[in-house]
Amino acid sequence: MRLSPINVGKITLKNNVFLAPLAGYTNYAFRRLCSSYGAGLCYTEMVSAKGLKYGSENTKELLYTDSDEGLVAAQIFGSEPSTMRLACEHESFAPFPIVDINMGCPVPKIYKNGEGSALLENPALAEKIVQECVKSGKTVTVKFRIGITADKLITREFAKRMEGAGASLITIHGRTKDKVYAGEVNYGEIAAAKAAVKIPVIANGGVFSQSDADKLMNETGADGVMVARAALFQPQIFCELTGSPQESKLAMFEKHFEWTRKTCDERFTTVFMRKMGVFYVKGERGAAAYKERFFNAQTPDEVLAVAREIWQ
Repeated sequence: MRLSPINVGKITLKNNVFLAPLAGYTNYAFRRLCSSYGAGLCYTEMVSAKGLKYGSENTKELLYTDSDEGLVAAQIFGSEPSTMRLACEHESFAPFPIVDINMGCPVPKIYKNGEGSALLENPALAEKIVQECVKSGKTVTVKFRIGITADKLITREFAKRMEGAGASLITIHGRTKDKVYAGEVNYGEIAAAKAAVKIPVIANGGVFSQSDADKLMNETGADGVMVARAALFQPQIFCELTGSPQESKLAMFEKHFEWTRKTCDERFTTVFMRKMGVFYVKGERGAAAYKERFFNAQTPDEVLAVAREIWQ
């Protein structure tokens, strides 16, 4: 794909290949892993603006970072402009110069609260949210879908409104809300939005290989791509897309394990790295037996021992 630096407001990123925010996965360790393999920008899991307002400890934990990780964007969701601005100004957001507003989450609970993809049906409110967040002094970006259903596509007009409200970059998931993560990506809708705005447009959806990224870029004219589910199975897809050096699967697992254990307690490390081990063995010969061994591990050391037995 066309690899190049990309400007987001006054911030210049090293390249135009991004890691998507993935609830339950894009914590500090996973972001740092993908960044080490070449990702130009990684996002936190989506954080509730109300959660920050009311002092949720779990919400604050999602925003852990340090100087070793480098530049990260924090993703936030909500539907109250003033609360969203306060979240951007919260001390927990101090390490994050870029704040991304989630306007694409299809999860029913989020949608029914008027948040995430529900904002596609209320563009005036979406504009107010962006305008308020910009007042915080953060560089604001927006991630959204092409519409709720195929008969109500809003991509071009919504993109223009986000640009007009002050967004410095938009990411477009080329599926409607009702498709969740299945079905074909609508390249035409992303292309129409790209042609309508001057800010950078990142295309999201269906990138599992170099050829997928090439096609997404060529068909949409986008300024970059965002990788989501593919990274869970193979974080070194960023090596493939950026030309960064690759390493063995065991070295990758050990690095991921080390950074998880550094920041999380033993129980979380055990459960999370078991889950990641299952992702990493997908497609390998004997994968079913390997998955069972991971799930039977009861401590971090046992999880690591299984990985070393499989890949050494």
